[in-house]
Amino acid sequence: MTLWNLYFILKLYLFAGGHLQPLWLANLGFALALVVSSTLRRRALRIVRNLLGLALGVPLMYHEANVPPFSRLTEEFGNLTTFSFGYWLELAQRFLPPMLLLATLGALVGYLIVNRWMRVTSFVLIALVAIPLWHEGGLVLAQWRDASARTAATSGANAGNNPLAAQPLDHNAALAAFRTQESQRQVSFGHLAADPNAQFDVIVLHICSLSWDDLDVAKARNHPLLSHFDYLFTNFSTAASYSGPAAIRVLRASCGQQAHADLYKNAPPQCYLLADLAQAGYTTQTMLNHDGHFDNFLELVHDNAGGPNVPLIPNTSVPVAMHAFDGSPIRDDYETLAAWYAQRASIAGPVALYYNTISLHDGNRLPNSSLTSIDSYPLRVNKLMSDFDRFADLIASSGRRAVIVFVPEHGAALRGDANQVAGLREIPTPRIVHGPVGVRIVGFNGNHGPTTVIDNPTSFLAVAQLLSNLVSNSPFKPGVSLSQYATNLPQTQMVGENEGTVTMKTASGYVVKTPDGVWVDGK
Repeated sequence: MTLWNLYFILKLYLFAGGHLQPLWLANLGFALALVVSSTLRRRALRIVRNLLGLALGVPLMYHEANVPPFSRLTEEFGNLTTFSFGYWLELAQRFLPPMLLLATLGALVGYLIVNRWMRVTSFVLIALVAIPLWHEGGLVLAQWRDASARTAATSGANAGNNPLAAQPLDHNAALAAFRTQESQRQVSFGHLAADPNAQFDVIVLHICSLSWDDLDVAKARNHPLLSHFDYLFTNFSTAASYSGPAAIRVLRASCGQQAHADLYKNAPPQCYLLADLAQAGYTTQTMLNHDGHFDNFLELVHDNAGGPNVPLIPNTSVPVAMHAFDGSPIRDDYETLAAWYAQRASIAGPVALYYNTISLHDGNRLPNSSLTSIDSYPLRVNKLMSDFDRFADLIASSGRRAVIVFVPEHGAALRGDANQVAGLREIPTPRIVHGPVGVRIVGFNGNHGPTTVIDNPTSFLAVAQLLSNLVSNSPFKPGVSLSQYATNLPQTQMVGENEGTVTMKTASGYVVKTPDGVWVDGK
């Protein structure tokens, strides 16, 4: 049982750290079967025993661990094979840090020494019985205390004529109510003013891998870009944790938040933001600072641009700033936008541009640098924000007018958590979907005044409504106060969604709906 003892000890260690939820009865039965079969004398039978044990033990441990379902790995296998060797090496060091490997080696040596003098198997079996009993006993005690507290609260609520105050929250019911509400919400757009002096471009800058938490980790929350926004959303939900769904959500911003599965179905025509802007009088365009091939991103943008003839502006003439996790080139953000702006002058009337950048994506490599993508993130995020500031100044110096929308796809998960290493975004936690969103009015001749901060819970519908307000009543007409456009923007609860996983904010934190349909408290 020497090596199998290590298997169960590892499981107990991972359980203590919150990284694994053992199926206790299955593990106890597995351990007893291994103990009974350890008396086999023939070498061939012992080999068969160990092979069968691996065939059962490895899938069992994978099922119990807080990792993406195996079905997700098979679905993403094609994308995983495109990762560069350098990125695989970086990921390996996150999952198995060198210090952890050294600690494991030390623990192994210590175990082999102890195992010579003590029957470790007996302690393992005792632990597999005692720990779940202790754990379940603690849960029962906690539930008893909660029940007592609810009873006391109910008595108080009855005394205060508030019978609903102590009702436990049904997360499935809350999610269903959210779905129903969001399915009924829509923003409509009026037509742009006929006066050319009141017309303006709309530029949506869609940024991969940026959240408030990432700004904190990178110590970039005080970047001047944030202070230059006329509107700043401080409690914004990007809802998604991957780029494809994120692009669909922002390009369908005119309707309420759809369930993840519905993103890959056709939406009503009035939901497509670029189509709404086209009807309002805009020439619509799209542009990327990458080639868009990974995970069919370019196809998703094309399918959700609101029409078959929305052109993709090429970027191949722009200098390469870095290379992505799959080795593909990433173009310099400022140079890409400046090149677009140079050709934009040939178009009469206002233009609406959707621009997507992956300059902050995990695994990106700076030229002539040995920094990992996490170590280089502060450099990259500061440059990106400075590039966007510089681009806004370019528009202002040209004498043109524009509304620039700065909105992330999702966070980079730089910090990681108990269930996910840094960079892994399978569970769309609040740290990942809580993104900094800002809107800047460029070319406004009046008094900008202080930044209008929107701290209510919002999402893309609020951005669409703000754009609708600006389009329908141009801020470039005389006597306009910018703060008026942000009045009564629609609120949206922070609900993060991924395939098979949903997260939802609660009064005390957040809860996660696992692929099995079970709600658990987030950590």
